[in-house]
This record gives sequence, C-alpha cells and structure tokens, in this order.
Amino acid sequence: MNKKTWLIVSCLAIFISCYSVVQYFIMDAHQAGFVKLKLMFISTLHSFWYIMLYLHIVSGIVALVIGPFTLLSKFREKNINRHRMLGKIYMFGIVFGGVSGLYLAFYATGGWISQLGFGFLSIVWLMTIFQALAKISHKNIQGHQKWMIRNYALTFAAVTLRIWLVLFTILMGYENFILYYPMIAWLCWVPNLIVAEWFIQRKLNVKKQQKSVDLQL
Repeated sequence: MNKKTWLIVSCLAIFISCYSVVQYFIMDAHQAGFVKLKLMFISTLHSFWYIMLYLHIVSGIVALVIGPFTLLSKFREKNINRHRMLGKIYMFGIVFGGVSGLYLAFYATGGWISQLGFGFLSIVWLMTIFQALAKISHKNIQGHQKWMIRNYALTFAAVTLRIWLVLFTILMGYENFILYYPMIAWLCWVPNLIVAEWFIQRKLNVKKQQKSVDLQL
C-alpha cells in the first residue's frame, strides 16, 4: 500500500470512528440515525441489542483505527514489537466485532437479504482473521500479510457502508431506505474484498516474483 492510499484509508477510518464516537457516546444513542431508522420498522429494541451494538461499535472502532498501522510496512519493519502488540489488540477487536455483528445481523433492517449480507460479512470477517493468525503462527509472513489485507478490507466496510448510504440517499431518497439498504448490506463489503484480492494478485505477487528473480541473479 503506497503512502497516498494509506493516508486516504487512514483519514476515512479516523473520520468515521470520530463520527461514531460523537453519535453513540457523546450524543444519545437513541437519537443516532441508525437506531432511529430501525425504530421506523420495529417497535422496540431490547437492552441486550443495545449492549451488542455498543460492543460492536467499540471493537469496530479499535480495529478500524489500528488496522492501517498494522498494514504499513515501514512501521512494521521499524517497530516489530509494537506491530505485534497492535496486531493482538486488532485481533480481539475483530473477534468481538464479528461475534456482536453476527448477532446484530439477525435484526438487520431490510429482511433476509440484509440479514444474509451482514451475517456473511461477520462470518468472513472472523474467518479471515483466524486465517491470518494461523499463517503467522506457522511463520508464513507473506500469507499472514495477504489475509490481513483481506480482513481489513472487511473492516473498512464500516466506511464504505456510510459512503453507499449517502450515495443511495441522494439518488433514491430517504423514503426508499428499505428498498436500497439490502443492496448496501452486500455492496459495503463484497467490492472491498474484490479490490483487496486485486491488490494481492497484482502487487504482492509481483513483488514475490521480483524477489525470486533477484535471488536467482
């Protein structure tokens, strides 16, 4: 990931994290746009749902902000111990975020299409972090790096979700939210994963081939 891309990703991640902190922790969570929209289609939300929502938000913010620093090669090379510490915190953020996200998916607005979209997001989110953990436990650094890129692409769904929401609201109007939200449940993460895979195939694999050529020479 080059500096420009890293900077854009980091700024968007920090912006969305700050927005979430203001909306859910400084202001009243019951007045948050996400909650108000849900209450338009469901009469009440029980206390355990709010507990899982807060768990999802806190763990998601931690992962969203830490993620770019775990992917930055210069930081990793110069601060290997800090990289490992941040990696562990990031992993716990994904575990708590994924489990709480899977629970929240059952209550997703928009019916079964939304529920499946967010449910699969949580499952794949958890699967990719465990794959990354398995690779590094076997000292497979490049394999670990690839799975971490895939995982952060899913973490970044917190950002792309809100970008899609703004775009669809402008194009289709606030009153048609129930129609386009099921699409956003998939659009917020599937394209991210495709871009991550493209990056892995085009960038990382090229670097690997170049290193092999250099060693042969």
